[in-house]
Amino acid sequence: MKIVRVQDIIGTEREVEGPGWTSRRLLLKKDGMGFSFHETIIPAGSENTFWYKHHLEAVYCVSGNGSITDLATGETHEITDGTLYALDKHDKHILRGGTEDMRLICAFNPPVTGREVHDEDGAYMPDPDND
Repeated sequence: MKIVRVQDIIGTEREVEGPGWTSRRLLLKKDGMGFSFHETIIPAGSENTFWYKHHLEAVYCVSGNGSITDLATGETHEITDGTLYALDKHDKHILRGGTEDMRLICAFNPPVTGREVHDEDGAYMPDPDND
């Protein structure tokens, strides 16, 4: 059994900040669960383009608001507390913070190692050990 408290992750190597987001990685590949699990904060008014070409991601909003635009279709969906979106087709998207910070709970498959950074497409490169 694993017990992980987000307050114990803040300020460690498991808290990763990028332009327009902060990710607190509660479970990583090395934890052996077959997925990774994160709390991500998207600041109000921010805009991020992401494209997880090598990962599937499910995201559940637990507070705040914003929107997601599917770049393949142009559709924009509002995100509020209680909304889940799943990037089941490796969907390239724009994630925007709304009038207040969004707090998102995210699961990645395959799991991230914690060392990933977004490339020029907004993607994480695949972990060669996941092949």
